[in-house]
Amino acid sequence: MTGNQHEQRPHTVLFEREQEIAAAALAVDALFGRQGDGDAAMGGLLLYSGEAGVGKTALLGELRRIVTARGGCTVLAARGSEQAQAVPFHVVRQLLQPALVPLEETQHKQMLGAWYDIAGPALGIAPLVGQADPQGVRDGIDWLVTRFAMTREPLVLVVDDAQWCDAASLGWLASFALRLRELPILLAIAYRPEELPDHSPAFKDLVTSRGNRPVTLHPLTPGAVAGLVRTTLEPEADDPFCREVWAVTGGNPYEVVELIAKTRDRQLKPLEESAALLRELGAAARGSGLVARLERLGNPATRFAWGASVLGTEISPRLAAMLAGMNPAEGAMCADRLREARILKGVTSLEFVHPLIATAVYQAIPAATRTAMHGMAAWAVANAGHGAAAASRHLLEVHPEGDPDLVRLMRAAAREHLAVGAPEAAQRCLERALAEPPPEDERAEVLYELGCSALLTSPPTTINHLRAALDDPGLPQELRVDATYRLSQAYTHNGQLTQAAEVVARAADRMPVGRGKMRLQAAHFLWKGIQLEEEGAHERSRKIAELADHLEGRDSSECALLALRAFDCMIRSENALHVVELADRILVDGCLPKGLGWTNTEWGFEIPSLIGVSCAYADRLDHAEQLFTEAVREFEVSGWRGAHLAFAHEFLGLVHRRRGDLELAEQALQEGLRLCDRLGPGLPIQWDGTCMLIDTLLARGHLEEAQKVAEKYSFGPPYPPAMVMPDAACMVGRLLLALGRTKEAVAELEAAGHRLAERGRYNTLWGPWALDLAVALAPDEPDRARSLAGQALQHAMRFGTDTAIGEALRRSAQLVEGPEALGKLERAVAHLSKSPCRYEYAAALVDHGVALRKAGRAAEAAGRLREGLELAEECGADGLVETARAEVAVVGYEEAGPGA
Repeated sequence: MTGNQHEQRPHTVLFEREQEIAAAALAVDALFGRQGDGDAAMGGLLLYSGEAGVGKTALLGELRRIVTARGGCTVLAARGSEQAQAVPFHVVRQLLQPALVPLEETQHKQMLGAWYDIAGPALGIAPLVGQADPQGVRDGIDWLVTRFAMTREPLVLVVDDAQWCDAASLGWLASFALRLRELPILLAIAYRPEELPDHSPAFKDLVTSRGNRPVTLHPLTPGAVAGLVRTTLEPEADDPFCREVWAVTGGNPYEVVELIAKTRDRQLKPLEESAALLRELGAAARGSGLVARLERLGNPATRFAWGASVLGTEISPRLAAMLAGMNPAEGAMCADRLREARILKGVTSLEFVHPLIATAVYQAIPAATRTAMHGMAAWAVANAGHGAAAASRHLLEVHPEGDPDLVRLMRAAAREHLAVGAPEAAQRCLERALAEPPPEDERAEVLYELGCSALLTSPPTTINHLRAALDDPGLPQELRVDATYRLSQAYTHNGQLTQAAEVVARAADRMPVGRGKMRLQAAHFLWKGIQLEEEGAHERSRKIAELADHLEGRDSSECALLALRAFDCMIRSENALHVVELADRILVDGCLPKGLGWTNTEWGFEIPSLIGVSCAYADRLDHAEQLFTEAVREFEVSGWRGAHLAFAHEFLGLVHRRRGDLELAEQALQEGLRLCDRLGPGLPIQWDGTCMLIDTLLARGHLEEAQKVAEKYSFGPPYPPAMVMPDAACMVGRLLLALGRTKEAVAELEAAGHRLAERGRYNTLWGPWALDLAVALAPDEPDRARSLAGQALQHAMRFGTDTAIGEALRRSAQLVEGPEALGKLERAVAHLSKSPCRYEYAAALVDHGVALRKAGRAAEAAGRLREGLELAEECGADGLVETARAEVAVVGYEEAGPGA
């Protein structure tokens, strides 16, 4: 084939692709804002779908030509590789490194800012710095690509053979594609629909959703094939010959072009008399026919092609020659022959002319030879300094044979994968190391590492591996406590709180007195104490009081027990002053002590969260806000942008709700739930966010929005096994009551009250079932309603905060009339005026104003109502504002008299 013919081939496969090219041009027009006069620039997603060889790559090439011809745009491209699917972020690196590699390290740091340590390792431009959160890495890549597009020029991202993309890259593409219309970015993806991988359901959803209709490529018609033959071979080609070309190839553009090239090589005349030879020539373009053609080039060329197919992508000629057992000069000669045969292309870095060829060559390698080549490639890659992770994809293909060096390399590869936010890849490496198997004295450690790697992605897997590690007597003692603690976390994440509490309790009983024993005891009390339907709650409370009340907070174990005791006091409505005093023993100038930080992996975020929640309900809102604001900052800085950051935003929203900053609370809670939604449905933290958001919306008077949130998140029974802030059943009852579904509300609140009272959980702010139930029962059972309210008031007074007492008095006043109601409301206002919770104070002022108006004390009522109105407006309590304004109008009318 001549150089001129080589130049023609990419364009010849675009026969009968006018509509597909038009779709590309339309997408580019939209990107530049040139669809019509005054149209704004808009990014988008362009999908090309079709079988192998149908011309997807050529269309992406045409898209790049259109963009280049227009100018003023950056194009970045990458391609999935069948042999590199096990390499995390392989495609993302291909895509972005051309824009990053020319820059110095200082420029990388300047460009990425706080994201450098988070996303830099995955991009291959920053050193590995410990385990990374996958969501944080994706967010960092989002930020970088967005900055490229917003600070430079419009961006076109081109990804070919997406069906072979690694899982980490596909996960990023799927999530980033949802933002494209907000940005000057066009993302073009080509893929084979029948080969989409199961490991990326989000990407499958992306390309099959109604809003993203792919451009489906079909084989060429006989007429198009005839035109292609006559354009690229000879204008005189006759109809029978052209028809046979179509019949042999099925109209597949790649096979048509290859058959035309072979016809030219054989110098066949494109006439009917040559048509009988086309089937034999066509077979040489695929499968066994292609392999036979390769073998005719000789054994050295065949072995070189084998080595190249094992390497798969970015093929080094020197490395391919080494795998083939030849020197570089011999390898260069083989590469030349393979280029001439249209099997390979490229010079310094080789690639197969088409993925179909690469697949056929790889599958043709004898199994034993292929395994040996992968083994050789692994050690060559490792010895060349490319790292254990780069070598691991080859080691995954070799047979187990008890090699301790392989185990060592795979463990190192797992650490590298975790450092770039790819836990699934780390698990594959550790599972392979376990299958080797490792030396007997390392097996327990490999099981431990495997369990830890799967903690957030697959709790059942973690449970199995950590149990096996703990059963192994070879597990070092220093890891045994940590393995037990992490096993309890895995049980918790799997919804098995009872097992979580039991496993640490059994281990603690066997431990000698010391820091490890105290850590496991704390874990036992934690997992037991947050169970919604805890058995033995009173005994657990007694034990935690005995253990914690005398502690001073000298180390993190003591601080953890103090936090548990403070939370238990708060939930049980014990003296709030004691709750605060316990918290003060833990905190250092209002901050968490060393060893108990939000990102500390020894204790997790649960213990610090108990301190913050206890402070929030004990009217220490400044401390609570400081703690949860610090949580947001620490999680963002560390790149923990999944469930951890969602939690921090939600509980910061709880503080705003308690303070009465309802708009801020709603914003924080919406952000927390947005972060949760990215991780999928059913997360425990979604319950907290949903519960707090519904409570906030009801306080704002936005009943319709609260109902929509409840429907979106299926808010109602069955409830999760862990406690929710505030109590979920209580909030369901409150919502039902607001919706006028009183009978259902009563049933829900009755059940909640029975469950909470049985366990001594009497806090009226966290679990306000009694006060809401009293209001619901008042019309039909006034005596019982007053009794419930009286009991709630007693518990509130026992807790002792102005908020708890004032709110209980305010709600109790709704059940009585006349002077008794006025007296309760006066006391409620007095208490709530000293509370940091402004919404409750505003509600008490308005209720008191209404009661004063009904008592004929219009002047005093007007003052109270205006004060309540002003405060309600500050809080963003729209429903309360509306009520207050209506009451102010009534008072004004009454003061003016009938004749006014």
